[in-house]
Amino acid sequence: MLRQLLPHTGNAIRVGITGVPGAGKSTLIETLGLKLVQAGHKVAVLAVDPTSSITGGSILGDKTRMELLTREENAFIRPSPTGGTLGGVTRKTRESILICEAAGYDVILVETVGTGQSEIAVRAMVDFFLLLLVPGAGDELQGIKKGVVEIADAILINKADGENKIQAKAARTEYNRALHYLTPATEGWRPQAYVGSALDGSGIDKIWSVIESFREKMTASGALKARREAQMQQWLHTVIEEQLQRNFYNQPAVQAALPEMETAVRKGIIPPTAAAQKLLQIFQKAISK
Repeated sequence: MLRQLLPHTGNAIRVGITGVPGAGKSTLIETLGLKLVQAGHKVAVLAVDPTSSITGGSILGDKTRMELLTREENAFIRPSPTGGTLGGVTRKTRESILICEAAGYDVILVETVGTGQSEIAVRAMVDFFLLLLVPGAGDELQGIKKGVVEIADAILINKADGENKIQAKAARTEYNRALHYLTPATEGWRPQAYVGSALDGSGIDKIWSVIESFREKMTASGALKARREAQMQQWLHTVIEEQLQRNFYNQPAVQAALPEMETAVRKGIIPPTAAAQKLLQIFQKAISK
């Protein structure tokens, strides 16, 4: 099916959105989504949450939190697929992006719900990556999110309303100073921090104009095309690795030898490298019969 859809894909802007718990990702997505739908866009919201199959994650949460957007005819919200692993969820999300584009959605918003590697996974499937932070977050948070700051194309200090405005502007200055010393995530684009409030809508139009400017500039330079080509190539290698791993662990000869090897490795009888080599030899012998 994907082969048939492929010629009808690629026309949407793909935006990844991440942030610490409580940063207001869902509120931002709903506010931005409503503005875009009202402006004539078709918006698809996809969630990447590798924990959803264990904890219930965002399976019901996204639609509950984005109640107004759910009612819009030109908006589609798909909760995180229950892939069990990040790899499974990522694969299904990549496929969903192509399906949504073929269906005519011209804005794809991909939300990371989990933490850690899910941000890296989403970065590898979108054009623009937005990091959401909150005013008053201390050095501890900055340390945790340093790796994510480095892959962001823009930072939005959300909840910049009421008494938080002064703190938000101070945070913006601080992050802009930090971004100045980091290598940009996208060549030819200098990330900046902005302030806004998903609750009252302030600053959201600005963020969208930044995303549009990014797309225009990166399309003109050829960087967007190059990024998407690299992402498709990475997807190819990922699928090959996953299939090889699946074939390896499903091989009866490997399944028979694995417990003994694991025990030997745990007890320090044999190093992991030697055990892996032995298991690979067993696998190769089994498939060559």
